[in-house]
Amino acid sequence: MIQAISTNQMQPLKTMTTASVEQATPAELTQTFSQFLNNAIESVSAQEQDVHKLNDKFLIGEVDVSQVMIAGERAQLSLQLTSQIRNKVVEAYQEIMRMQV
Repeated sequence: MIQAISTNQMQPLKTMTTASVEQATPAELTQTFSQFLNNAIESVSAQEQDVHKLNDKFLIGEVDVSQVMIAGERAQLSLQLTSQIRNKVVEAYQEIMRMQV
């Protein structure tokens, strides 16, 4: 009845070492950060698509309701985390813009 949650979809984040950060130009660092954000958003989107697939499988009787609920909660938490990070980034940007130079 209880099945193990697979972590096949989770991939470790590739971070830069301090040596590579010191040698990287600001443009390269910006590109790395944008790639990180893009990967995170794609991950949230993939989780949402998985929930839709599981819902379809549940309707035809191939998947248990608990799997659908777990996938739904995971996708919801990921979306909430993404929107909170977005809010913090916007707040930090507004704070920087308020600084007097």
